[in-house]
Amino acid sequence: MNVHEYQAKGLLREFGVAVPEGILATTPAEAEAAARELGSKIVVVKAQVHAGGRGKGGGVILAKSPSEAKQAASEILGMTLHTPQTPPEGKLVRKVYVEAGSDIARELYLAILLDRSAEKFAIVASTEGGMEIEEVAAKTPEKILTVHVEPNVGLRDYQVRQLGFGLGLDAETIVKFVPFVRGLFDLFMAKDASQVEINPLVITGDGNVIALDGKINFDDGALYRNPDIAALRDPDEEDDRERQATELDLAYVGLDGDIGCMVNGAGLAMATLDMITFCGGSPANFLDVGGGADKEKVMDAFKLILRDDAVKVILVNIFGGIVRCDLIAEGILAAAAELGIEVPLIVRLQGTNAAEGRKILADSDLNIIAAETLQEAGERAVAARGEG
Repeated sequence: MNVHEYQAKGLLREFGVAVPEGILATTPAEAEAAARELGSKIVVVKAQVHAGGRGKGGGVILAKSPSEAKQAASEILGMTLHTPQTPPEGKLVRKVYVEAGSDIARELYLAILLDRSAEKFAIVASTEGGMEIEEVAAKTPEKILTVHVEPNVGLRDYQVRQLGFGLGLDAETIVKFVPFVRGLFDLFMAKDASQVEINPLVITGDGNVIALDGKINFDDGALYRNPDIAALRDPDEEDDRERQATELDLAYVGLDGDIGCMVNGAGLAMATLDMITFCGGSPANFLDVGGGADKEKVMDAFKLILRDDAVKVILVNIFGGIVRCDLIAEGILAAAAELGIEVPLIVRLQGTNAAEGRKILADSDLNIIAAETLQEAGERAVAARGEG
């Protein structure tokens, strides 16, 4: 789960990480009042959407007075922001963050993430703050510093000092850099974050270390034990189908292809997507109805898939373990009767009561294309796409 910058900075403050003062605004008048309350000679008005590169899209404007802040907010609020990180249709800006200006002496980059290949936490830093880290890695990889943290040992101050010296910080600044990074790491661990990124991390003219921007991603699977984080979810920033799927207890991710997929189990879902791609097709979604799928869930899943106009074929690939294939088959018939499924439907049923499930489908009047193996299902889905 992602959060807005203003929400991220609220969390950073909780963990003792220095950030500029700022106030959220939803109208130009509120932005003007916020700038006046901050009392800073310069304020920055920032669009609040779940995407980076906002400045390049016109979503970040400097203002030298409250009236300029009001004008900046009027330009940003209601705009559809396009950046390299937004979807093609852009993102509607509903709120702005008015932040006090900072005396910037240096801009750095710092992130904490889980390095799965190393099976450790990684702190990544660079002198090239403010730039896309992927671009830095591609063009000047020698400017990226990485320190790994053993999960069973935790972060040690000498590791942070090692990073600080590598970034060219002087001894006085490193004294402030150590608690700054420790605060980030404590936040990362306490809130089950998957990534904390500060870009840029700023060294001010008077030697302070502050987070000028902040992006935090959280592990969805751990939200149950972080209700304060779950409460930060902004439905306006989420794909409408993915939000509906969450409400229905379905796992759904929209993709760019035209073959809708309904499976049970994440592993089977990945295998199905791989097989479709292997056979020359392109999945329209990742939809996992779960190991305990029933007739109602199947119905909900069909409704969700059919909301995507790009879907030309639906491939159902169910392994009956806990769930019975005959119940899945009844769910398919019920969905077809209610929804009037017009696109080709390929069904592969294996496992508990698979034979009964296949018979139910075969005895129906539906034009269902049966498949025995996974490869057969993938090939028939790709072939049916051209006929749909």
